[in-house]
Amino acid sequence: MVVPASYVYLLRDGSAGTEVLLGLRDNTGYRDGFWAAGAAGHVEKGETVAEAAAREALEEIGVTGLDLVPWCAMQRTAPVGRGAAEAIDERVDYFFTARSWRCQPRIMEPEKCAGLGWFPLDALPDPVVPHEAQVLASLLAGSTPPVVTFGF
Repeated sequence: MVVPASYVYLLRDGSAGTEVLLGLRDNTGYRDGFWAAGAAGHVEKGETVAEAAAREALEEIGVTGLDLVPWCAMQRTAPVGRGAAEAIDERVDYFFTARSWRCQPRIMEPEKCAGLGWFPLDALPDPVVPHEAQVLASLLAGSTPPVVTFGF
């Protein structure tokens, strides 16, 4: 089964260059203790990926009026065991950026997020969720193919 998800990276100009809003995952069951997109989640039935991105941004960081810009799509898998080629699941992740929005970003789900912070793209906190680190590196570089892969 393919599981689609949308991610939103809020970007702003900072004194050290472009900054991105990241959240510290907590009590989610996946990569807790890792920094990740301030807003992200599964696309619900009947929802477009852009609608999911806007909904997640409202639910997780309380922002509305996003000017969403598609960045890339990622086909992602997780191998079974070390070095095995057979995948345990398949994901399609849709990454968006936004440089304008309404409302101040804040933690809306404190049971799932232990912190929220702005970080320069060239000085990210450690650790960052690995597949997101790949996308964040492409944001720093300023370009990416429209479709990328991770875990193959």
